Amino acid sequence: MNVQEKILSQITTDTVVLYMKGKPQSPLCGFSNTTVQILNACGVRDFAAVDVLADPEIRDGIKVYSDWPTIPQLYIKGEFVGGADIVREMYEQGELQKLLQSALA
Repeated sequence: MNVQEKILSQITTDTVVLYMKGKPQSPLCGFSNTTVQILNACGVRDFAAVDVLADPEIRDGIKVYSDWPTIPQLYIKGEFVGGADIVREMYEQGELQKLLQSALA
């Protein structure tokens, strides 16, 4: 399985997947921490987290997969939502909550 197939498998196996630096309990960058906090504020505690620092192939591969240059990256139901700034903006506008409620219903 190549890295792109592995990523596809990851984002379609779990409803909510966050590619981040570190783990949800101990994020290793402020943007990853912010995204975890936003998910928690939305009531999402059970999500798949992929530590890109533990796997350089995934770290590079996810940027190619999404055509998005930064980490973290949030996927809901296999669809790329965005990075920390987009997630924060969607949360502030109430859009992320609606998306998550629909996806997790």
